[in-house]
Amino acid sequence: MPEIILVNKNDQEIGTGEKMKVHQDGKLHRAFSIFVFNSQNKMFLQKRAKAKYHCGGLWTNTCCSHPKKGKLLEEEVHKRLQEEMGFDCELKEIGDFIYKAKFDNGLTEHEYDHVFTGEFNGKPNINPEEADNYQWISLEYLKKEIKRNPDDFTVWFKIAIEKFF
Repeated sequence: MPEIILVNKNDQEIGTGEKMKVHQDGKLHRAFSIFVFNSQNKMFLQKRAKAKYHCGGLWTNTCCSHPKKGKLLEEEVHKRLQEEMGFDCELKEIGDFIYKAKFDNGLTEHEYDHVFTGEFNGKPNINPEEADNYQWISLEYLKKEIKRNPDDFTVWFKIAIEKFF
């Protein structure tokens, strides 16, 4: 299992930990979330693969992951977007936030999450190990759906939507 970067509340590296152990212990770690829009200002959502270690089957942002130790965050976001969704685009960091959420399976996400946005107008080639489905959706409709069916969306996605969009 891969090592992920442990950080303090100021996003300063304090070590690394094995991914599943970090999530079992709820330790604060570095992450990123990518939100891609098309030229009609519709957001690209993915439905997480049911087999994911947490939040399987829930709708979320275009792509998210943990950067690897010794790698530049700006490079990792592009690499992961290509691995998960089969495309790349220009990305810009728009902010960050910290959240902590405990899941029914005993795992806890406690992330210092860097938020990136970009624009893409092509057809994705989604990795079935990462996502079961995708859709383009207007922010107006998305916000209504989150109010109607909050349990259909990941925790970090709902926080980011409220904070940044």
